[in-house]
Amino acid sequence: MSGATVAGGMAQVVGGVVLAPLLPGLVQHLKARLQGRRGPTPLQPYRELRRLWGKSSIDVEGTTAVYRLAPLVVVAALAVAILLVPAADRAPGWGVGHDALALAGLLALARFAVATASWDVSNGFSLQGASRDLTLSVFIEAVLVLALAVAALVTGTTDLRGVIAGTAGGDVWSSPALALGAAAFALVVIAETGRQPVDNPDTHLELTMIHEGPLLEYGGRDLAFLQWGAAVRHWLVLVLIAQVFLPHPEGTWWQLALLPAWLVVLCAALALTETILAKSRILIVPRLLGVAAMVALLGIVAWLVENA
Repeated sequence: MSGATVAGGMAQVVGGVVLAPLLPGLVQHLKARLQGRRGPTPLQPYRELRRLWGKSSIDVEGTTAVYRLAPLVVVAALAVAILLVPAADRAPGWGVGHDALALAGLLALARFAVATASWDVSNGFSLQGASRDLTLSVFIEAVLVLALAVAALVTGTTDLRGVIAGTAGGDVWSSPALALGAAAFALVVIAETGRQPVDNPDTHLELTMIHEGPLLEYGGRDLAFLQWGAAVRHWLVLVLIAQVFLPHPEGTWWQLALLPAWLVVLCAALALTETILAKSRILIVPRLLGVAAMVALLGIVAWLVENA
């Protein structure tokens, strides 16, 4: 195993497990600065996780093992997703492969586990948030698959290591296909991270919650697991858009060196988006995702026309 492969694997695991909570913390910090507030430090998510880890879990009366196992399923699914999504064009196999389409299944499994826990709890607000999340997920997963399909067609593989290597350099940007895929995947990033205009992560109103709604009945270590899972979603989609859908150099070492800068830029872009845009009505969001799906389809058509 080469040094570049070891470095890529370390960045992949350490970044996904340890550094993932830093990303939503950085978004919140930059958003506060843009709005003229001092705001929390980027390390605030770590403080929240430490506080929750020191508290006991909540046992809701009338629930079954589904409620208790849901956080563990979320952690397991997203831990496998961390091993699946490489940080550069070289990474160890980890025994799970690097297939792009498998990522959609793992994200869906984590979402399904949280939704089933909401049904087990039978809290009206949790069910409302879960139903909204599942409704939007139909569109989110479709756009995710279509955007990844664009990258797979451009590079000729669904292995994410090959996709990152195939989209490196400047030659691939001579075609509009990858740019259209990037535009579609940008909305996937906003939706998967629960950011405005799709969702408002700062809301305290149960009637408007989407991603936060199903977590209302959790506390202690269970909630810590779920909050860590939300941070991992930030890591997964931001790494993908940085290393697949944005310009990046050839060579593992250069890709790993540039990745932190791209992550900071992307967090700043999310903070700016949340500052200038308000949360959309729930019925508008599927339309936005539908537009993103059409953009991804245009990317596929552009590739087919060029290679006809």
